[in-house]
Amino acid sequence: MSNDTGEKLIANNKKAYHDYFIEETYEAGIELYGTEVKSIRMGKCSIKESYVRITDGQAVILGMNVSPYEKGNIFNRDPLRIRRLLLHKKEIRKLEKEVQTGGYTVVPLRVYLKRGLVKLEIGLAKGKKLYDKRETLAKKDMNRNAEREFKMRMK
Repeated sequence: MSNDTGEKLIANNKKAYHDYFIEETYEAGIELYGTEVKSIRMGKCSIKESYVRITDGQAVILGMNVSPYEKGNIFNRDPLRIRRLLLHKKEIRKLEKEVQTGGYTVVPLRVYLKRGLVKLEIGLAKGKKLYDKRETLAKKDMNRNAEREFKMRMK
């Protein structure tokens, strides 16, 4: 287990934090088949190029790559198939409203196991402009340099 809450991180989308301001996060289940779950438990999952779309009152994730399970033979599914996200209707309606009117987008942030179940953390995000990205990188560099200097003084 990776932390005190009993969660094991499978995949992380660091690029989302670089490209977007994350306003809110939601925890969603994913509709999966048996061999997909086994593959995810082995850590063979990527959400780098994936995105969430809301259509017909349902949230789905597109572009999520779950590598085929080696021992799965005929039961393996398409690695890039569209997977339905399990959210409450109220949450889906709120996300849909924000995407349509507020200029937001929904991005997957991380895939993890929680009490034996595969969960996906999604974020309601607003895109960063180029100057925002530069500003974020500059702050990180300043913090890194400050920590380095602090460590040097402590020695």
